[in-house]
Amino acid sequence: MKAARPDVKTRAKFWSAQQDLLVTMSLIGINLAVFVYVTLRDPASLSGSGSIGSAQLGLTRAALDSGPVGFGLPGNEVYVSDGSDWYRLVTSGFLHFGILHLAFNLYFLYVLGRIIEPLIGRVKFLLVYVASLLAGSAGAIVLQPEGLHGGASGAVFGLLGLLFVGYYLRGINPFTTGIGTVLILNLVITFTIGGISIGGHLGGVIAGGLCALVVIPRRPGSFPPWAAYAWPVVIGLLSVAVTIYAVQNSWPA
Repeated sequence: MKAARPDVKTRAKFWSAQQDLLVTMSLIGINLAVFVYVTLRDPASLSGSGSIGSAQLGLTRAALDSGPVGFGLPGNEVYVSDGSDWYRLVTSGFLHFGILHLAFNLYFLYVLGRIIEPLIGRVKFLLVYVASLLAGSAGAIVLQPEGLHGGASGAVFGLLGLLFVGYYLRGINPFTTGIGTVLILNLVITFTIGGISIGGHLGGVIAGGLCALVVIPRRPGSFPPWAAYAWPVVIGLLSVAVTIYAVQNSWPA
């Protein structure tokens, strides 16, 4: 019986094949791990009033530009950045301001992941997620450069944009699926409630919609298979390029 068992590599492959939401659950796990880490370092982060995690992981143009810039009250800075903290383009997408902020984003990530990951596959799902995250960071820097940004909502809005445009391209009215209503409602909330990263949400949804043009094309076979993997990478790199240009040229003025 022992000799008849598949080897470890084969068993791992079978296990992986059974996990329809491997990337989705991994992203949720990373977000949870970051939140636990930040809360342990600064318990006030549980309610959204913490400063250590925000100062070290949050996104603001000042931390990307030539520093130094301090986070916190003058003379009592929690963290001092020397500038060029480009890692914040990614880490800000895993930082959340309080348990409610985390819960809402992870709920939508799970709901959308259940639809999209089995539909387009793990690798493309992850590429679209990262491209939307980077585009959300770019939008935040362009539209609200003085703000402190964080949260998975830019990437989540990208998933909403991907589904919305993808359904439309395939001849399905997004509003009959509920995705259109959810997207419009969240956009209304974005523009009417203070303290929300407008640029982050808009950047994410635009990137997701652009990704859908190739990842979920109007006619299957319209693009070579590799294009569905390359296109989100292009969107992500363009987003980083926009961010660099905006920081180096103080754009928009």
